[in-house]
Amino acid sequence: MLFAVSTSTSGMAPAPLATGRGARWAHEDGFDAAMRRLLRVPEVRRRVRGEAVYRTFSTGMVLSGLRCLLTYVFLPVVSPALGLATGAGPWIGVPLSLVALVFDVIGVRRFWLADHRYRRPMTAVYLAVMALVTSLLVVDLVHLAH
Repeated sequence: MLFAVSTSTSGMAPAPLATGRGARWAHEDGFDAAMRRLLRVPEVRRRVRGEAVYRTFSTGMVLSGLRCLLTYVFLPVVSPALGLATGAGPWIGVPLSLVALVFDVIGVRRFWLADHRYRRPMTAVYLAVMALVTSLLVVDLVHLAH
């Protein structure tokens, strides 16, 4: 297998191998192949700019943080002090959790589309955040069911 060499210092991984059908991933092991299939990253590499990757990462993390801030600080502490409804937490938490999870999936997919050199560690960060948000989503759904 041929490897393309890049002299870029932009934080991106080496460029893909150019073939007759387009650029293919030049370096890939079993984990990479499985993640690309799971995230539906096409065999032919798309150009994803580094700014788009970081912007999506920031959006996903901000939404996850906002969900936690609303659920654990604003709604239980501030809303009763203001005389607002205290049972609104799950009604706000469920949609925020779903939106945050969508942005997290989009964000991790962008890291893989860009073939970013930190795609594996960022996948671990995203999975940890997604596990936390999913557990909070389940708690909110249980509260809504009662």
